Amino acid sequence: MSEFKKVAGLTGMKDTLPPESARWEELEALVRDWLAGYGYQNMRTPVLEHTRLFTRGIGEVTDIVEKEMYSFVDPLNDERLTMRPEFTAGIVRSAIEHNFLYDRPRRIYAMGPVFRHERPQRGRYRQFHQIDVEALGFPGPDVDAELILMLARLWRLLGLNDIRLELNSLGQPAERAAHRAALIAHLEKHVDVLDEEARRRMHSNPLRVLDTKNPAMQDMANAAPRLFDFLGAESLAHYQGLCARLDDAGVAYTLNPRLVRGLDYYNLTVFEWVTDRLGAQGTVCGGGRYDGLIELLGGKPAPAVGFAIGMERLLDLWLQDASERAPAECQVYLAHQGDDGQRRAARLAESLRDAGLRALVHAGSTGFKSQFRRADASGAAAAVIIGGDELAAGAATVKWLRADSPDGAQQESVAFDQLAQYLKQRI
Repeated sequence: MSEFKKVAGLTGMKDTLPPESARWEELEALVRDWLAGYGYQNMRTPVLEHTRLFTRGIGEVTDIVEKEMYSFVDPLNDERLTMRPEFTAGIVRSAIEHNFLYDRPRRIYAMGPVFRHERPQRGRYRQFHQIDVEALGFPGPDVDAELILMLARLWRLLGLNDIRLELNSLGQPAERAAHRAALIAHLEKHVDVLDEEARRRMHSNPLRVLDTKNPAMQDMANAAPRLFDFLGAESLAHYQGLCARLDDAGVAYTLNPRLVRGLDYYNLTVFEWVTDRLGAQGTVCGGGRYDGLIELLGGKPAPAVGFAIGMERLLDLWLQDASERAPAECQVYLAHQGDDGQRRAARLAESLRDAGLRALVHAGSTGFKSQFRRADASGAAAAVIIGGDELAAGAATVKWLRADSPDGAQQESVAFDQLAQYLKQRI
């Protein structure tokens, strides 16, 4: 008996097994094609970064930095490291380090895991996955609109019709400073209704107080000075330019003056796509403009805008409307009898793969009845049978598992050297 106890997975770190993993692959392939259609190229950055990158870029008084980051001191070199809680800071760090914007602006994307120590709930885990899209070096509302129109197209590709767009503008630093002073004065006037979290943030990050979910604070938050009312002419022109382009494309949106996002680096445009189908975690995608971050992290000043999509939430929405049938493991399942039959099946499977078909050869030497059950469970369109009669005739028996073949037959005999072409034409 083993001396080791069974080890369970970590809380909030989710295993993804077949057939669910096949859905992930479908979604990832669709997303890559969608991004390529807009000229976005893939960038891959490390999971581990210096902790100071996130405290400086995201902001020291954000939820992520204060409560959620997985940080530790590397005992081998005494460096303080953090597992990335989001992609943008690492992408900007990489762009600066490699002088990526030296000759032109760039459209790039990343996909992969990020890590936040949150309370696990539907669509939110401690290791979760993001699609992160960034347009680096573009200053105008035209690119803000491009990103939003891209997302509208993605929802159409996935058949999602009940995701709505909310917009706001956070203006520029001077406008935010004037609003901040007015907001702090408002919070101090209503300090008796603030919860402990809001009182702690009242002076360090007052804008985040407005993002409260506390019912007792909603009237206070609704009556607070609106940042939108402090915007100057240039900020308003940027917002109006974005709205004009969305109107041109027929994309509906709502101004949400309390939309602030959870990170400190945003300015001007911020947006979220939200749904009512995921419970409390209704934000499917969020993003906006962060024109000061590249300079803040040591690069030459350059504008930037981007967004991130939570893949678990997106997959959840997509699968609510998708077919219940699991994706097929293969298109053709090869059943066989005896050692010679198994060897012939292996050779035939390679010829099918050469033709672009996905094929599985039954492993082992069980009876045909068991092999047919396994073939049916695989989701294959056809079973190829190779027994003694087939070896003698030099022809496989093709049995259609889902419906009759296009020729109207449920079962046909096909010469070994014609099998790949025959199946390629019919599957």
